[in-house]
Amino acid sequence: QVHLVESGGGSVQAGGSLRLSCAISARSFSGYRAAWFRQAPGKEREFVAAIRWSTGNTEYSDSVRGRFDLSRNSAQNMMSLQMNSLKPDDTAVYFCAFGWGNPRRSNEYDAWGQGTQVTVSS
Repeated sequence: QVHLVESGGGSVQAGGSLRLSCAISARSFSGYRAAWFRQAPGKEREFVAAIRWSTGNTEYSDSVRGRFDLSRNSAQNMMSLQMNSLKPDDTAVYFCAFGWGNPRRSNEYDAWGQGTQVTVSS
């Protein structure tokens, strides 16, 4: 049984920054990945970034690489996504996820948070 809760969403002007956090409750983190996905109205859920919990190794989608930074605090079971140079196309509901398998496939994560809205205005 895994529970995740996102926080930190809000509204910001283009070029600004936001920091999202995800609190994770799980029996074990060994061998698992945590990730961020996003979904804009009328569009498919999109991979953003993922982190291997044991090592801290990260990977990013092409659209956010160089602008977003993913990290985790193992002692606090917390994952954070620092989002810089935000664009209107980043507007979406952002979800954190936890699971095993291909980190870029949403259907291979078995636990999801409720989502937090990020709105970027031009």
